[in-house]
Amino acid sequence: MAEIGQYRIQSFAFILSVCAAFALCCIFIPNFIGSGSAGNQDQIQLDNRINPNIATVASMTRLPGIGIAKAEAIVAYRKNIYGKDGEVRAFQNLSDLQKVNGIGPKTARDVGEWLKFE
Repeated sequence: MAEIGQYRIQSFAFILSVCAAFALCCIFIPNFIGSGSAGNQDQIQLDNRINPNIATVASMTRLPGIGIAKAEAIVAYRKNIYGKDGEVRAFQNLSDLQKVNGIGPKTARDVGEWLKFE
């Protein structure tokens, strides 16, 4: 009789844990995979864009097609171009980004939607 009681308790605990796992999946998985609509995944908000005039190497490596070497080249180029008041103003638009060695029209086009120039 004690074995039956223990079996029921274990079964109940198992069912409870499965229900809890399912509930957590319903809460957290949509946050990982997005809203499920392909159109919404392609939209980028301005706040999420990267300014190449102030971005770190680590930030720029998140851009498609930009590895550590290209990100370091962007920072090095930026450090050599200064405005008259000392602020970095190397990049006004995508054309300016192409002045960096290793950044061509295709790379500039690929990262264009991810950048903001301020």
